[in-house]
Amino acid sequence: MTDAPIHLAIVGKNEIIREGLKRILIEEDFLVDDTVSRPMELDHGIDQGTVIIVDAIDIDEGLATCEEVRMRYPEARIVIMADEYSVQDVSRAFMTGAVDGYIVKQISCRPLAGALRLTALGEKVLPSQIAESLASAQPCSISKYWSVGAAGNNLSTREVDILRCLVDGEPNKVISRRLQIADATVKVHIKAILRKLRVRNRTQAAIWAVSRGLASDGAEMPMPVPALAPSGILADMKVARSN
Repeated sequence: MTDAPIHLAIVGKNEIIREGLKRILIEEDFLVDDTVSRPMELDHGIDQGTVIIVDAIDIDEGLATCEEVRMRYPEARIVIMADEYSVQDVSRAFMTGAVDGYIVKQISCRPLAGALRLTALGEKVLPSQIAESLASAQPCSISKYWSVGAAGNNLSTREVDILRCLVDGEPNKVISRRLQIADATVKVHIKAILRKLRVRNRTQAAIWAVSRGLASDGAEMPMPVPALAPSGILADMKVARSN
């Protein structure tokens, strides 16, 4: 439990699910300030520390709602709750920049509470079930997918090297020392990478690379499995750190 209570809001079209989730979270010592069917009904007093849960009927509808919530409350932490998952859907969710966490509804109460607390602290949270999918992924097919994706986006060899550093979560100064290039050069390459991949920031660029099988050590491999948080939630894919 954190020292200060965590404020939550719930967005979902099913009132029964909203009220049930509210009761569960209150029992886990969260403060549920609002439960609404549409983002426009949320209280305007939502601040940076608030975690907004979006109950998704399907992934497309859920992500659209998350994007609307992000536009209205850019400083809030947003978690999408979906009936199911796929590596592609999880990757797409984070690539939009609209979510901070992806939770599958099969999760039990205590891990759910742990996931929401991690999200409130600024961590990226993924479904624990994804570990099995990553472990069974085929290296050859993913490696081919990465090679085609990199070539299709016109990434240079140096940009690929820097992208691997971003997967490791390294700041610019560390990248500069590792590759023996100037800090200013690193910044130029990162800007080029973001432009070519059509992503907003280094975290999204790293997620793009990881989802396509780019290893951080120079070898191509299946999408790496993040460390398990104490609550059993997959958190912080080593890509959320920046300088």
